[in-house]
Amino acid sequence: MNFLGFGQSAEIDIVFDGAENRKTAEVKGEDGKIEQMLLYYDGETVSGKVNVTLKKPGSKLEHHGIKIEFIGQIELFYDRGNHHEFKCLAKALARPGDLIQNTSYPFEFPNVEKQFEVYAGSNVRLRYFLRATIVRRISDITKEVDIAVHTLCSYPDVNNPIKMEVGIEDCLHIEFEYNKSKYHLQDTIIGKIYFLLVRIKIKHMEIAIIKRESTGTGPNMFTENENITKFEIMDGAPVKGESIPIRVFLAGYNLTPTMREINKKFSVKYFLNLVLMDTEDRRYFKQQEITLWRKADIPRYHAHSQQQAAIAGHNTHPQHAPAHLVSGPPAPISATPAVSVNDSNSVSTVPSESKMGLFTRESPNQEFSQQSQDSLPTSPMTPPSMSIERGIGDGAAATSTSPVLLSTTPPPLPVAGTTINATATHETDPAAEQKAAELEDLLESNGQVENDSDDKPLVVATVATDFLDDA
Repeated sequence: MNFLGFGQSAEIDIVFDGAENRKTAEVKGEDGKIEQMLLYYDGETVSGKVNVTLKKPGSKLEHHGIKIEFIGQIELFYDRGNHHEFKCLAKALARPGDLIQNTSYPFEFPNVEKQFEVYAGSNVRLRYFLRATIVRRISDITKEVDIAVHTLCSYPDVNNPIKMEVGIEDCLHIEFEYNKSKYHLQDTIIGKIYFLLVRIKIKHMEIAIIKRESTGTGPNMFTENENITKFEIMDGAPVKGESIPIRVFLAGYNLTPTMREINKKFSVKYFLNLVLMDTEDRRYFKQQEITLWRKADIPRYHAHSQQQAAIAGHNTHPQHAPAHLVSGPPAPISATPAVSVNDSNSVSTVPSESKMGLFTRESPNQEFSQQSQDSLPTSPMTPPSMSIERGIGDGAAATSTSPVLLSTTPPPLPVAGTTINATATHETDPAAEQKAAELEDLLESNGQVENDSDDKPLVVATVATDFLDDA
């Protein structure tokens, strides 16, 4: 046909910018074969070049314009004649004219919205592709290149466990429990099965992951079930009160995120199917829907930057932080050993000699203020909550951390005719009594104490005690 002028006289090649450094993903094609495609995410710019190569150098190619389109469409296999396009962006690369040499045209689709993830199922296919077209009078020259698109999600705010009791009345009662209801594609399903009542002979039990694909609406809805995996978790007859653990690793299977009413054309849901079989080959099963979502890959440098940011945040509180974590004046050292705290959400780790971790979800002020309260020096004979005050002249060391204000005025002299009795109403310590007795002996030996009363006031030296009798 080429000699009649109807054949293609040029070839089109689409080259993406940064293709050598971009990640790729495996996507099942229409014929069922796995293909490697360049991976893009929602909001990313798609750019590159369209290279037009003439098959015969020196020949002329007449065209009515060159354009490139970014298309997202859904293909239903039972309705192949109709393709539903939910995204279509077009850019003109060249005006009508003649091509006399090989030409390259750059293109760019900035910040393209890609709200759905690519999918290839039993009855439906969702794809994104670029289509370059050389418009001619009789037959156009086109080239299509598919790309892979993944939609990323964040951790769900609410992720309640699944717990349900099922069975046959007066014959079999079981209770199954799964740790979560929403799992990412690299997650692990952990659960348990409790046998509350067993009056039938169970031969074995198995668990399966089922993908349910629904296409169409109303009477034209088609449902296709596919067993992703199935394995046996129990062999033999169970007894009442027995517990069977469940652990399923999702990373080894070809799974996609859960899709609900994608452009009102199809849905993809996943179920955990628990099946029990008795000795008469009767099957008892219970299906429970789970939600799958795709988690972003966190590079290693991102975790390191989070660690540096956490340490930098704690540097603003040197008065509370331990001395080995921040620079500045050291904090008071606690007399009691530090309590080791383990948390799965901790971002950074401390040296091996320390047992305290840094938390990202707890307030650092709250953590360190509690530490500073625990690190106050206390007396070994006194609880930390009690504060002891000392009097003027007391020989015991002060144990209260609050400052004690000492009076500058001398203590008042006792009234004449009174005597000092430290043990009349109170108990003092033996050291103070001994000092008082030695002082009285010294005054008596010097003749300064007279037993007979006269009009002169009695001068008494100040005794180092806290207790004075009432006048």
